[in-house]
Amino acid sequence: MKSFFKNVLANIVAIVILCVVFFFFFIIMLVFSAMGSEKSVVVKKNSVLTINLKTNIIDSPTEEQTGLFDISDQNKSVLIYDAVEAIHKAKTDDNIKGISIEADYLNAGVTQIDDLRDAIADFKRSGKFVYAYGNAVSQASYYLGSVADQYYLNPAGMIELKGLATEVTFFKEFADKYGIGIEVIRHGKFKSAVEPFLRNDISPENREQLSTLLNDIWKNTSSKMAASRKIDTAAFRTVVDSLYGMIPELGLKYKLADKLMQKTEYDRLIKSKLNIKDDEKLNKISLGKYIASYSEDEKSGDKIAVLYASGSIYGGDEYNDIYSEKYIKYIKDLQNNDKVKAVVFRINSPGGSANASDEILFELQQLKKKKPLIVSFGDYAASGGYYIAMAADKIYSEPNTLTGSIGVFGVIPYFKDVANKNGIRSDIVSTNANSQYYSALNGVTPYGVNLITRSVEGTYKRFVYFVTQNRKKTFEQIDAIGGGRVWSGTRAKQIGLVDELGTLNDAVKFAAQKAGLKSYAVASYPKSMTPFEQIFKDLNQDEISARVIKNKIGKSNYEILQQVTEKRKLQSEIKMEMPYQIKIN
Repeated sequence: MKSFFKNVLANIVAIVILCVVFFFFFIIMLVFSAMGSEKSVVVKKNSVLTINLKTNIIDSPTEEQTGLFDISDQNKSVLIYDAVEAIHKAKTDDNIKGISIEADYLNAGVTQIDDLRDAIADFKRSGKFVYAYGNAVSQASYYLGSVADQYYLNPAGMIELKGLATEVTFFKEFADKYGIGIEVIRHGKFKSAVEPFLRNDISPENREQLSTLLNDIWKNTSSKMAASRKIDTAAFRTVVDSLYGMIPELGLKYKLADKLMQKTEYDRLIKSKLNIKDDEKLNKISLGKYIASYSEDEKSGDKIAVLYASGSIYGGDEYNDIYSEKYIKYIKDLQNNDKVKAVVFRINSPGGSANASDEILFELQQLKKKKPLIVSFGDYAASGGYYIAMAADKIYSEPNTLTGSIGVFGVIPYFKDVANKNGIRSDIVSTNANSQYYSALNGVTPYGVNLITRSVEGTYKRFVYFVTQNRKKTFEQIDAIGGGRVWSGTRAKQIGLVDELGTLNDAVKFAAQKAGLKSYAVASYPKSMTPFEQIFKDLNQDEISARVIKNKIGKSNYEILQQVTEKRKLQSEIKMEMPYQIKIN
């Protein structure tokens, strides 16, 4: 019997060892595979630069969504800066004969699409062709594709051209029903980040700012589409209101598309344009591969550093989003790097923790003392995202950026009613008058509410102070356009919250000019995670759970779920945060 158990134990140990060895062998093979995938790319003659579903356009390296098993080019992410530079380079590249836009759904923000669209419009000046093809086309994809010389649609396809709308979700009735109390203290009648916990309907102030925002963005995007398709503005509005794009024949009739054809016929058309025979291969090259064909060595020469800050702002030291400890390290490294002659700080954030935002702003102010600091806004740079821009020498915003939201709030959840309904109560023993000014069961004491109100008001005054210093305006002038109100980039330029309307690429060029550089390389920070870092991040239980849920219910629904379940969203602290992300898809 002893011999039997010894054999069983030995077999178990052998299996465990084998599994461990296999696991580490798998990791090593994965790393080598990832390293080997960075092959040199050769651009063939008669090539067509292709924008399709295989490429995700992202604003920051921290938005990279590559998973543990994603080692192919299928989901290759491309930074918007690199994508725009690639299109500019393709304009004078003799091997690139044209651009083909083949994306039914485009994974990119509205300002990123703006930048791509403008770059493609500039590419057309070379005389090279730009064609677009679609099946079931989202509004965002059509916004990009409409810049093409010709737009082709599948005979059974559709174009979801419908205008913009927003749906605000409210949780007050839910909280009341289940006995969840939420104490809210805010400064600014437009500070609508807390409205879902206070009301069951939209406030007049919030309706006003949302209507203004949506109309500003739609005016910018719809006018470009109408102009590209040579459709009268009034007629284009009728087309959108009537959803004519949903019916292929009507889309053709009302000039949304130039011809209905199958994808094979579309490829033949491009071959004919390039004088390629039907039986010959059409050389298409993706943005990612084209960028890889000419990527410069960043190790030598003077640099302009682009520091990307994408996501919500928190205290801590994690990779995704904007964690203050991590960004303080990045900023200090750039400050002490002699090869970096200027820094462009790219912000794509709705804000977050007031304390973390203040920490980041201080370090940026120290950086500015040593070298030029230019700020570029992406889809949104509001509240805390706007606050951290206040160290800038100059601020560039996109026309469709959501910015401003100069306001502060505190959200304090407690569960007294639900606890009492279920037979749970508490008694407090303390040493001082306010040792327990806040309790998850009993909420905030009156003195605690008064204290937090003073903190919110103090933080708001500090916010406005830094804005007055950077924008060279009085407290009264900033307070009049503050109050938590969100503005489009176009209006932000008109009221003096930003200096220029322009792209990230424009900001980089200005930074080089301010630093006196004629020749320079552009280096991106933070660096993308190494294969090992990505592997261990993907093995994190929370990461796995989040991915599964997000894939099941969709990104938009997942963001709603986060508002009521994510502990970082409900932390009892003073916040500078904006609740909106406006998208055109």
